[in-house]
Amino acid sequence: MERSLETQVSQAVDAWLRWLPRWQPATHRGRVAPCRLCLGSPVLSAAGLGADVPHAVQHGLSVRIKTIVDRAVAEYTSRNLPMLQAELDQQAARNRARSYRPTEDLEPEFEGLPLDPDPLPGAPFLFTLAGLAAEADAVVPALPPLTEEAKAALRQEVGLADDYANMVGREICTVLLHHRLRIQSAVGEYVEPQVEAMLEELTRSLDAPFDPRDGASGEFDGL
Repeated sequence: MERSLETQVSQAVDAWLRWLPRWQPATHRGRVAPCRLCLGSPVLSAAGLGADVPHAVQHGLSVRIKTIVDRAVAEYTSRNLPMLQAELDQQAARNRARSYRPTEDLEPEFEGLPLDPDPLPGAPFLFTLAGLAAEADAVVPALPPLTEEAKAALRQEVGLADDYANMVGREICTVLLHHRLRIQSAVGEYVEPQVEAMLEELTRSLDAPFDPRDGASGEFDGL
């Protein structure tokens, strides 16, 4: 498994590095809620992507690594956890029955992010993608209820799957340490210059809040 993980992690980093030159700073308003996948992620720490790296850059790598963990856990579950696998199969069939699935087939850079931007105060949306998805989900029949014994057995299998995911995650973090130099080199080449340019532009706008061409600063000449 270790050799397979090394190959998968290397391929994920390669894919992220191919995407990184296309990254540009977002121009829309940032969101208040932190990303649960990226905040405090040991994967990002192992990769050397600290809090000073823009979230979109972090997220693109986080999701690619998460896919590796999810795939490993899915294989482990199919082999060893029959009850959990049956529950997942039922949930997957229910998901396929929905008429609207906006979170599927997204690029890694967008996977797991909120479907809609935060609304402006006093300007609510006429509709949202999340709302449309919830409406489609509401018409699909719910899964049959479980007995208390089945719930206890399912919780036990979920715990085993979580333990396995943590084990795989730790191994991936070890593998990522060997990729830190090229990850940090790419950030220095493609990300840091754009961030520095934004900060320089912000500094200029703070130093000169009024454009001398618009005549606004002349209003105070007589004070």
